[in-house]
Amino acid sequence: SLMSGLEESLYALNWNNNISVAIITLVSYDYMLQFEKEVTFVWQRQRSIMTYMYLAVRYFGISIAMTCACWGGLFYIPETPCYAMFLFFEWSFSVYFCLAEVILILRLYALYNRSKPVLYVLLGLFLPVIALYIALDVFLWGRPSSISMHEIIITPNIKYCTGIFHIGPMPAIYVSIPIICYDIILLVLAVAVLVKHLKERNELRMRPNAYVVMIVRYHVIYFVLNLATQIFMAILWANLP
Repeated sequence: SLMSGLEESLYALNWNNNISVAIITLVSYDYMLQFEKEVTFVWQRQRSIMTYMYLAVRYFGISIAMTCACWGGLFYIPETPCYAMFLFFEWSFSVYFCLAEVILILRLYALYNRSKPVLYVLLGLFLPVIALYIALDVFLWGRPSSISMHEIIITPNIKYCTGIFHIGPMPAIYVSIPIICYDIILLVLAVAVLVKHLKERNELRMRPNAYVVMIVRYHVIYFVLNLATQIFMAILWANLP
C-alpha cells in the first residue's frame, strides 16, 4: 500500500511537470510568434480602449499561465505560499475571463452598428455573471473548508504541493451553468451577424469582410475554451483523475 501510494505520487508529480513544461513552451512560442504582429498592429498605432483591453488580457493571461505552470511540482513551494499562489491564479482566472467577456461585448457592440440597446442588454446580463464569479471564488476557492493544500513528501529532497477538495462538484456545476448560458447568448449574436453578413455579401457577389469573420471565429474559440474550463473545473471538484 505504501509502495502504491508512492508510485501514485510519483506519477502525479511527473504528470504535473510534463504539463508545466508544455504550458511554458506553448506560451513562450505563442508570444514569440505573435510579437511582430503585436508591434505592428498595437504598439505602432494610436491607443484606444480596445488596445488597452487587448494588452491587459494578453499580458495578464501570460502571467497567469506562467504562475500556473510553476505551481505544483515543477519548483518546490511550501504549503503557505502554495495556497496563496493557488488563490491568486483562481481569482485571476475570474478577472481574466471577465476582461475577455468585456472585449466580446464591445466587439458585438461594434458589429451591431454601435447599437445602444444591444450594449445595455449585454452589460445588464453580464453583471450577474460577475457576481457569480465572485461567489465562486469566495465560496469555493477562498474557504479552507472547501479546499486545502497538502505537501506530498516522496523523499527528503522530492516534495511537491497539491490541492485537496473537500466538497463535491455540484456547486461548481450550478455556478457554471449561467456563465455558459451567457456565453451561448454572445455566440448566437455573433453567428447571427455573420450569417446576415454572408447573405448580404453573397447577394452582392462580394467577398466577406475579413474582420467580421475573424471576430466571429474568436467568439467560437472563446466559447469552446471557456466551456472546456468549466467542465475541467467540475471534474476537479469531482476528484476525478
